[in-house]
Amino acid sequence: MAKRANRIASLMLHTSPLEQAGTGDAGGMNVYVVESAKRIAESGVQVDIFTRANRPNLPEKVEIAAGVNVVHLEAGPYGAVTKDELPSQICALMSSYLRHELQQVPNYYDLVHSHYWISGQLGWLVSERYGIPLIHTMHTMAKVKNQSLAEGENPEPQSRAIGEEQVVKAASALIANTASEAASLVSLYDACPDNVFVVSPGVDLRTYKVNGGKSVARERLKMAQDQLLLLFVGRIQPHKGPEVLIRAVAEMLQHTPTLRSKLRAVIIGGPSGNGSTEPERLEGLARFLGVSEMIQFVPPVAHEELSDWYRAADLVCVPSYSESFGLVALEAQACGTPVVATAVGGLRAAVADGISGVLVDGHNPKAWSATLMRLLMEPQRRVLLSMGAVKHASHFGWDATARGILDVYDFVLSKGSNAKLSVI
Repeated sequence: MAKRANRIASLMLHTSPLEQAGTGDAGGMNVYVVESAKRIAESGVQVDIFTRANRPNLPEKVEIAAGVNVVHLEAGPYGAVTKDELPSQICALMSSYLRHELQQVPNYYDLVHSHYWISGQLGWLVSERYGIPLIHTMHTMAKVKNQSLAEGENPEPQSRAIGEEQVVKAASALIANTASEAASLVSLYDACPDNVFVVSPGVDLRTYKVNGGKSVARERLKMAQDQLLLLFVGRIQPHKGPEVLIRAVAEMLQHTPTLRSKLRAVIIGGPSGNGSTEPERLEGLARFLGVSEMIQFVPPVAHEELSDWYRAADLVCVPSYSESFGLVALEAQACGTPVVATAVGGLRAAVADGISGVLVDGHNPKAWSATLMRLLMEPQRRVLLSMGAVKHASHFGWDATARGILDVYDFVLSKGSNAKLSVI
């Protein structure tokens, strides 16, 4: 009989699953790891998510759902180690992990599933030390990001690309979000195609739903019903492209000055990574372009309030330079709001072009301005796109994601019995 997983060690080192998504290094990966873990646990598989303790006096273990625990590893000074510096703490992280394992019975975990390359480095060591398979999900890749940098954005270091290559080689299986990401793993990282599986991320359809629609959401947010609202949600960093939206608003105003009293662009999120001063820079850019009163910056908000913002918007904008998938696009569509996104990476799968939203080639503010203006002036088309958005998002529940991940686990654990698997 094929062996099945009972306990999983999930590694997510550089950002805690307890952090609010949208600021610092917390983003879509946080949502992915937590939501998929909850659904995996519902199937009877325990998941322990290991992360670095980023402040003192944290409990060693925190239960966040039935069968899902967050385990804090001690490594480096609290709050003083950036994501770029974290690879220097791999030995300390491994030491902390070993101390945790010593408290368990032998063969406690069936496999280790790492998220992002830094976690993959620790996963590689854990896999070899305990003789258990390593499953890895990249989420983003240095070689892909460096092919599509925003203006003035620093490239990812060569050390990261080398580290990613090592993890690809060490992993028993790689989980990609889309067929495009799977192709990049094979072509850029020389991954064996037989070890790469595509499992689409999901969306919490219990939270992100139409639920009264735009008018009710605007009442809750105390917003005028006739306002034209463009929404950006995500970490405020150059790679996510919020500057594209601000420049597009300026272009729209130049062509249609009457928009000044009607149009507003809301940017929800916090600074992240090399964009620590990005909010201030963007505020200065908005002033320079003469649109500062049309741009509103809002700190990250919890899921329930965020769903109201999605529903209140006329369009949600995702002008990223690369995305392994783009959970924001899915969340918005589940709320019935069409998405305008860059035609890159996983966004091509997350948005059904012409059905649930519109994909834009490149980041030219004039092209974005023309696309946004056309949609804002065609409310009937937005209604059709809204209907398509809800239907498209309905195919991406977290339950399906969890089933796909579990299939990969079962396949890896059953390799000795020549199991065959196709996850699409």
